[in-house]
Amino acid sequence: MMLLARDVFSVIAILAGAFFFFAGTVGLLRFPDTLTRLHALTKADNLGLGLIVLGLIPQADGVLAALKLVAAWLLVLLSGAIVAQLIASATQRDGAA
Repeated sequence: MMLLARDVFSVIAILAGAFFFFAGTVGLLRFPDTLTRLHALTKADNLGLGLIVLGLIPQADGVLAALKLVAAWLLVLLSGAIVAQLIASATQRDGAA
């Protein structure tokens, strides 16, 4: 019974994460300017990846594998924030927004 609950939780979390990735992609394609596209994409991708990692943690073989998933998520959060700042700064500097 516990395996079924774990699997159902994983599927729901991963599907929710995929939904947020899809929503971020729609925002990237539909919003009018660079900064709103960037905002939609970074927020949705961070939440989407967080939900996918949350869904994968119960399926991990051990604590070390779960920590690697969390570490990868944190590195993506950090790199996404840095890249978003660089793109926003370049957009503001060039007046392309």
